[in-house]
Amino acid sequence: MNVKIFTRIAMTAIAFAAPGIVNAQETADSIAAQELDEIVVQASKVIRKADMDVYHPSKSAVDNSKNGMQLLRNLMIPTLSVNDAMGSISAAGQPVQVRINSRESTIEQLQALLPETIKRVEWIDNPGLRYGGANQVLNVIVANPTVGGSLMAEAQPALNCAFGKYNVSAKFNTGRSQWEVGGNFKLTDGLKAHRDYTETFTWPDGRELTRTETPLDGKLNNTMGAAWISYNYIKPDTTVFYAQLHAHRIFSDLIDYKGLIRLSSGDKDLILNDVYGREGTTPSFSAYLEQHFAHRQTLVVDFNASLYSGHSYSDYRESHENATGYLTDVSTSIKDRNQAYGLEADYIKQWNSSKLTAGVSYTANRNRSLYENLDGEIFHQRQDKVYFFAEYFHRINKVTLTGGLGAQYTSFKFKETNQGNNSWDLRPQATVTYSLNQNHNFRLALTSWQTAPSLAETNIAPQQLDGFQWRIGNSNLKTSSSYMLTFRYGHNLFNQRVSGSFGARAFTSPNAITPYLFWDNDRLITSYENSKGLQNLSFWLAEQIQIIPDWLMLSATIQYKAERMKGHTYTLYNHDWSGDVTMIFMYKGFQLVFQYVKAQRDLWGEKISWGEDFNIIAAQYTWKNWQFQAGMIVPFGKYDQGSRSLSQWNRNEQHMRVDMRVPYISISYNLQWGRQKRGANKLINADASVEHSKAGGR
Repeated sequence: MNVKIFTRIAMTAIAFAAPGIVNAQETADSIAAQELDEIVVQASKVIRKADMDVYHPSKSAVDNSKNGMQLLRNLMIPTLSVNDAMGSISAAGQPVQVRINSRESTIEQLQALLPETIKRVEWIDNPGLRYGGANQVLNVIVANPTVGGSLMAEAQPALNCAFGKYNVSAKFNTGRSQWEVGGNFKLTDGLKAHRDYTETFTWPDGRELTRTETPLDGKLNNTMGAAWISYNYIKPDTTVFYAQLHAHRIFSDLIDYKGLIRLSSGDKDLILNDVYGREGTTPSFSAYLEQHFAHRQTLVVDFNASLYSGHSYSDYRESHENATGYLTDVSTSIKDRNQAYGLEADYIKQWNSSKLTAGVSYTANRNRSLYENLDGEIFHQRQDKVYFFAEYFHRINKVTLTGGLGAQYTSFKFKETNQGNNSWDLRPQATVTYSLNQNHNFRLALTSWQTAPSLAETNIAPQQLDGFQWRIGNSNLKTSSSYMLTFRYGHNLFNQRVSGSFGARAFTSPNAITPYLFWDNDRLITSYENSKGLQNLSFWLAEQIQIIPDWLMLSATIQYKAERMKGHTYTLYNHDWSGDVTMIFMYKGFQLVFQYVKAQRDLWGEKISWGEDFNIIAAQYTWKNWQFQAGMIVPFGKYDQGSRSLSQWNRNEQHMRVDMRVPYISISYNLQWGRQKRGANKLINADASVEHSKAGGR
């Protein structure tokens, strides 16, 4: 189970904002991402450009929002699923990269934005090579005056458990500079949870054993906080400088299950206690410089560094009721001290109808893991990635062409064993867009990216998971490549009353890195391999409908996916329907919101996994600088998140059940003075994602 997955639902409980109606109202911007000359219809609610859809907040959307996440939800961008309190943004089941003024940002930083400062939102569902392997990019552009400031505070506690979210941020503008300080705290402490779990082990000689787990008790902790300070300097049309110090702390990220196990062999029942979690601190630093030259040329350099010091642990124990001692007692304790550094430099040259971007980046990871359960044995792993790319954009009347090619070198090695791997991989990309008019456009795009093996997948230190199962990494893994072909039709119909998109996506990863299971005597080992590939085909329809303009709105997405996964010993198939629907009624500052989400089921390796199935109902009232909310998470049905193993050696199904029928309230206050300044507009972002080990978790 993944505690992070639950975090998103855990924090959903608390804030909810309603979608509103969007009108275009674009103003001039000094040194924003320089756009090519292009004719757009300013009156449109959504402006469909060759490489993005541009949304402009309406007055009602701003008036009913008290942070950037709420305003983003109020825009009701089709296919986009936004959960403010849960801290998640996704689109048709795919992750979304969030940027503020083109600078890659966190959900907390997006939440800290004042709605009044947001000028427009750029939705890029076909990002170019300079965005790395991002599936979709959401870029929020905010204003750029020279004086003023703001203070923003929000508290969102639950009423019946230790569960909530709190944040505060302040900005101070002076001349060409802006200072920002902020912090946030998320609390989930002792939330009741349990697991429905059944597994069947099959040995190569045909023997079988089924273990059925009945829950007795359980709890979940997910408490974390962050603080940051940043500085922006903007000299219009010449220089942009940005620097930030950020610290993130996981105080407790834990799942504790207790259950009764019945055995098909008829042996005596077992009492199970399964605990796993982690805690740790990640300070980081980033610096960015952008310099503009004559003839529309730009040079940008970005540096990022992250450190991680943390502890991941697990305890798995089985015993007979009222017995002393344990039949199975497995403990894993890993202490990480990991580092990550990223540096990128890009050159950009623009003409009236075209643009050339070329760049190079270097990412270094240095990982040190101490296994306390292995008598203090230490493993060192180093990873290095170098990436070169060039991309050219050209517009001919109603047709826009984009083509690019990237090349990535990846290397990783364990110091103690001198084991590792390296490879060169190509990353082609091409897009053709035809814009019939402002209300209809068609796009065909080919994208590709590489995924390097993670620390957990390559670490050969054996980890015992329970009385049967072990996990051992594979140091011979190679970087995998993924390719995706997407067709998208974007439309505005019935005088903007209906807006959305229809699309089809074909995906293949011919050497995807996936887990696989095998028996080694009486041990069932989970390791990792470069599989024979995953292929899937999906279709989606996403619409925003103004049922009664300014009063009643509906946003809905439905998706169908068919996929095939091939390993070296298996071939598996999966067919799935998923989607979500949000309905909002609003009148004079009052909003009533209902949301239902059915998560998509994803096949990966020999397992089908799904995120949260849940629903929410909430009421909200906005008055002057204040906003008040009250609601209920999962008022109908049951919360569900889980997985199903299809392996011939271990068939299992587990459902994570949490007492999520949680009533909550929220109080927000925003104070502003002067004019609000737009932060530095980063055109690139060097990757410095620090890794951590994983202990336990069957």
